Amino acid sequence: MTRADAPSAHEYRAELALGAPFLVVATAVALLLDSGRSFDLGPAIVLVLAYGALSHVRFYAGAGHTVPTQLVFVTMLYTLPTELVPLLVLLGMVVGNLPDYARGVLHPARMLMLPGDAWHAIGPALVLLAAGAVDPTGGDWVWLIPALLAQFAIEFVVSAVRAQLALDIPLRDQLRALEWVWLVDALLTPLGVLAAMASVDRPYAFLLVLPLALLLTVFARERNERLEQALELGGAYRGIAMLLGDLLEDADEYTGGDHTRGVVALSLEVADELGLDVRERHNVELAALLHDIGKIVIPTEIINRPGPLDEREWELMKSHTIEGQRMLDRVGGPLADIGRIVRASHERWDGGGYPDGLTERTIPREATVVAACDAFNAMTTDRSYRQARSTRAALEELREHAGRQFAPEVVDAIVRVVARELPEEERSAATSASLRSAQSPVELGGASAPSSSPLT
Repeated sequence: MTRADAPSAHEYRAELALGAPFLVVATAVALLLDSGRSFDLGPAIVLVLAYGALSHVRFYAGAGHTVPTQLVFVTMLYTLPTELVPLLVLLGMVVGNLPDYARGVLHPARMLMLPGDAWHAIGPALVLLAAGAVDPTGGDWVWLIPALLAQFAIEFVVSAVRAQLALDIPLRDQLRALEWVWLVDALLTPLGVLAAMASVDRPYAFLLVLPLALLLTVFARERNERLEQALELGGAYRGIAMLLGDLLEDADEYTGGDHTRGVVALSLEVADELGLDVRERHNVELAALLHDIGKIVIPTEIINRPGPLDEREWELMKSHTIEGQRMLDRVGGPLADIGRIVRASHERWDGGGYPDGLTERTIPREATVVAACDAFNAMTTDRSYRQARSTRAALEELREHAGRQFAPEVVDAIVRVVARELPEEERSAATSASLRSAQSPVELGGASAPSSSPLT
């Protein structure tokens, strides 16, 4: 769904739940409170127009974006009647979006979202009015600290409501985006105070900060262009990764087909459960897709051998992680970083893995996710040499090897993710089942190791 589309039913519900209370509260503040400051129409028009213009200067980060409107918002709090500022902020948003409505870039019904977006103005206005701190000179500026905290708190609540009622974006991802918003607002607030101080005796002195707004506009455009280029390049590398995955599927239907898709799906869920950032999650996705790519060079009869391999065959099998890294290094770019994770996807938490014997935190975090998800998928699917284990048995096996073969936090995350997919009567049994002693390491994807080998 794009901004040119009409809001969904969920979006309508969320925005009515946010917008209607804002209009009631903002109107009550305007009618019942009084800052004692007169309304000067000229500066008010300029500030509203400036707010609308800055609302289009977008710096994208994660699941959202931020705008440098704080530069004007703080000035409005101190140079206009403070009780009117929330409604004037809403007016600025409406004016700023008029060109998009006219061009069809923005659906007119999305104007319903603007009152919810204006909630951030309520908190600071109430704090300053309650404290009687409406003069930027002297010591009144100290009240900006609780005012800013009130603004951040309200933005958090609005994001939580939207996450609950309308958006598919997890609240955790929204919080990551809010951290960026809060940082920009906190850094621009002092400049807004300086502009307000200069405007006490000279009503239009705040115009001196607008060249900074133009500079931010240039920076935002440059940054967004670079982000678009990076996304295009990332899409190209993702396409290469998908092509390599298709080649692997052609070479071995099990390894490249259902197994790889299953590992990718589970790895992404576990990455979300662990709260990995956007880059780490992207790395997990590509590493899960390509973790077996080196098996292209391994003879099919070894990969599909219905029984343990001999020592020579096992050494050849273990080389697939090195071969996978070598292939991805030749592609270069972001896939070279993925190659490092692919190489480490068969390392063990206790140092007994291959090819480098890495231990604990020296193993790339993304590789620990892929390794455990690979093992779980291998245990719960039929192989050429054995039948699939039950989900409960596979979870028990992972938990028994947590801290030895697998990262404990990753195993815990897999248990939580998998348990959510089970029927209610099986869920508690899966998460609290008694552990049993294991005599051998958990098997990963691919043929089984020789019986004398401590590795799988």
